[in-house]
Amino acid sequence: MPKFAANLSMMFTEVPFLQRFKAAADAGFDAVEYLFPYDHTQTQIAEQLEAHGLEQALFNAYAGDWDSGERGLASLAGRQQDFRESIAQALEYAHTLGCPKVHIMAGIAEVTEATRALYVENLQYAADQAAARNIEVLIEPINTRDMPGYFLGSVAQAIDLLDRIDRPNARLQFDYYHAQITSGDVTMLMRDSMERIGHIQIASVPERNEPDTGELNYPYVLAALDAAGYDGWVGCEYRPAGETASGLGWLASYRNEPK
Repeated sequence: MPKFAANLSMMFTEVPFLQRFKAAADAGFDAVEYLFPYDHTQTQIAEQLEAHGLEQALFNAYAGDWDSGERGLASLAGRQQDFRESIAQALEYAHTLGCPKVHIMAGIAEVTEATRALYVENLQYAADQAAARNIEVLIEPINTRDMPGYFLGSVAQAIDLLDRIDRPNARLQFDYYHAQITSGDVTMLMRDSMERIGHIQIASVPERNEPDTGELNYPYVLAALDAAGYDGWVGCEYRPAGETASGLGWLASYRNEPK
């Protein structure tokens, strides 16, 4: 049976960020993830997790100036000091929050031998720093329709990079939404990648709404994920089509509750 983590950057946006933890717990989630925690102190977030009995499944390392279009630092020349500072910050938050995984965004950059070498070097550094705290670092392919120019665009590319990074705690963040857009054949792709997967995310395709809409048959997809032996969190990184709670009928079926 899949276990689901609410993505608080996209879900429960009807209330301020720190109130979303309670909203997620009240809706039946046992864990949360989100893009970035850094607008709030570690203590503020830890208090919310404890108060509502939630686990912290995942968050991202600082990804640069988001408002100006930066989407990560790992492949950007001249930003290695910023990258290393972002890793130190992320690992401090992860340690305090008991979070076992940190996603590291690659950035907007052309894929060349130079950017590939820089990316690998940066991820090796991050993985080595994280290993000392028993934390995994994750890399996620993102479709270039949503994020044009993003350095990491497919699961095949991610696997090649993980081979080059060659660290046991560097893993794949497999997002069915992005994988369906970039590659298709997502169940076979998941099975072929299972040994490398450290985290799963879901959303409908193409609208990125609740997983009981769109072109992907999630009851089949998630049953196949179970059968493949995945036992980690499944992050619900989707944009609710309406008010968040009213669109959670899909979750009730996994909790043996009436819809």
